[in-house]
Amino acid sequence: SLGAATLSLDQIAKEQAKPGREGYKAILRNFGPCILRGDGTINRALLGQVVFNDKRARRGLERATHPLILKEMKELLSRLKGLVVVDAPLLFEKKLRKNFDATILIACKPREQLKRIVRRDGLSPKDAALRIKAQMPLAAKRRLADVSIDNDKDIESLKTKIEEYHAGLNLLHRGMPNGNHN
Repeated sequence: SLGAATLSLDQIAKEQAKPGREGYKAILRNFGPCILRGDGTINRALLGQVVFNDKRARRGLERATHPLILKEMKELLSRLKGLVVVDAPLLFEKKLRKNFDATILIACKPREQLKRIVRRDGLSPKDAALRIKAQMPLAAKRRLADVSIDNDKDIESLKTKIEEYHAGLNLLHRGMPNGNHN
C-alpha cells in the first residue's frame, strides 16, 4: 500500500448487500426474495447473472445501491488522512472522477482481463465477457485517466510499476512550495 490507505468500492458494495444494511433492503425491493439464498443472504452469482443479462435490471440495481455506496465512500474518506487509494471499477462510467485528485487506470489486454475474471470469480468465459461488455471501452478509459499503467504481466511487475509511479509522486510533492512531506 506504500503508506496509503486503501478503499474498495466493490468491498463497500458487498458490505451494503449484507442482511440488515440499506443496500440489502434496496436489492430486495428491486428483485424480490427470489434473489436470496436459503440463509437469507443475497445470492450474488444469481444477481450477477440477472443484471449482466438485462440492462434494465442492472440500471435498477445501480440506481438502488450506488447512492448508498457513494455515501459510505464519502463518509470513510472524510475520516482518512493522507494519501488514499480508492479502487473504483466504474469510476469513469459513473462519472466519479470529480471526487478524486487524480485517477490511475490499471489495465490489461482484453484477453488477459477475461482470463483473470474467469479465474478470480469462477465465471464462465461467456459470463465474464458480459461483465466486461457492461464497462466503458478500455480506450475511452485511457483517455479519461490521468495515468495509465499496463498490467499484462505478473503481480511483481505491477508492484514495480506502482512503486516507480509512487516514487515520482513523492519527488514531485517534495518540490512543491509549502509541500507537506507526509
